[in-house]
Amino acid sequence: MVVQRISFSPPDISELEIAEVTAMLKSGWITTGPRTKLLERRLAAYLETGRTDIDCTTEEAMETYANRLVCLSSATAAEEMNLRIMGVGPGDEVIVPAYTYTATASAAIHCGASVIFVDSQKDGSADTHMPAMDYDALENAITEKTKAIVAVDIGGVVCDYERIIAIAEKKSALFHPMESDGTPLMELASRIQKAIGRVIVVADSAHSLGARRYVNGSWKYCGRMADFTSFSFHAVKNFTTAEGGASTWLPINGIDNEEIYHTYQLLSLHGQNKDALAKTKGGSWEYDIIGPWYKCNMTDIMAAIGLKQLDRYPALLKRRDEIRKKYDLFCKEMELSHLIHQTNTVESSRHLYIIRIPGASEEMRNLIISEMAERGVALNVHFKPLPMMTAYGKDGSVCPNACEYYYNAISLPFHTKLSDEDVDYICQELKQVLKSVMEK
Repeated sequence: MVVQRISFSPPDISELEIAEVTAMLKSGWITTGPRTKLLERRLAAYLETGRTDIDCTTEEAMETYANRLVCLSSATAAEEMNLRIMGVGPGDEVIVPAYTYTATASAAIHCGASVIFVDSQKDGSADTHMPAMDYDALENAITEKTKAIVAVDIGGVVCDYERIIAIAEKKSALFHPMESDGTPLMELASRIQKAIGRVIVVADSAHSLGARRYVNGSWKYCGRMADFTSFSFHAVKNFTTAEGGASTWLPINGIDNEEIYHTYQLLSLHGQNKDALAKTKGGSWEYDIIGPWYKCNMTDIMAAIGLKQLDRYPALLKRRDEIRKKYDLFCKEMELSHLIHQTNTVESSRHLYIIRIPGASEEMRNLIISEMAERGVALNVHFKPLPMMTAYGKDGSVCPNACEYYYNAISLPFHTKLSDEDVDYICQELKQVLKSVMEK
């Protein structure tokens, strides 16, 4: 048996992250604290400007970028908090693409809503081959019960949020904003729904920190296109805090960002109106519980990793693009369909490199993966459509395009620990395996 030579997606941790975590541990502050708050501001600045070098400790930067983004314990928590803060609950419907990971749907179910799956476009989007939702099917799926549409940036390729928002606006007559029940959370949720006035568009940008799209004459980063956006900082992502994630939102008419941010803080810390950092101020021990809510705050341990990851992020994205170019040449030679990470209007975060094998069945795809494993290369599949899973009915017939895409999709190793020699070896071995398997 060959020992695996090339792993699929190891984290890229340098001495910078290690030193920052060490300094954080020595500081005596390891839960949510100053590093988490700084990371929130720096990420907000990055989403707005594409820059990671803005000094977010100045008074001006604090005023500009505070209360714009909240760091949490995971992307799943971020997705759920997004839905809860906009008032999604029992009796509501949330539209979700069939081609995604379970967190996209489970967050809505945790809120008590029903999930409505929408199939993919056949063979993916024409420009990027990303298995985005069929937008005509999306429009037809909107009913009077629909409260949110969750779109997914698979592999770091950005969805067409402009079109999705246009669909939501077209169907705005069907949208009925909720009325407040008098509780603090539902009072805010009611105002959010009334201010937006249509089905709320949510971006599952777990893969796409740093991705952007050209919209109305300018480039916009993920986090600046949908009404609400969630990011993942899991160990396998381009940018990691080990676990972790974040929520952000676009400005909402009549509602202060500070109020929205404060509500996320309440939701993520048991409904407690003071976090540990605030309680350290003299005489500030007393607190109130506003609601019986959740525990999903980010710690300064995680944020310490993230601060140095953000320093390094432009170089990490550049290296991913170098690998992407080598894979693109290989796919062109082998006549393989693949995710297109760079177009005139899309620049992805280059998180996954998904290829499709023309004419290959699911069995052949799995054989290719097994043969490559024997040669020391770990491949993967992203994703098995949710309707095919037991938890979601185990009926792929409701999403034939998504299933067809999945049957011969393979994700290649695509990370910054790969050397050029590693990439050459992957291409060389895959070429041999494809020839062998396809001739059988």
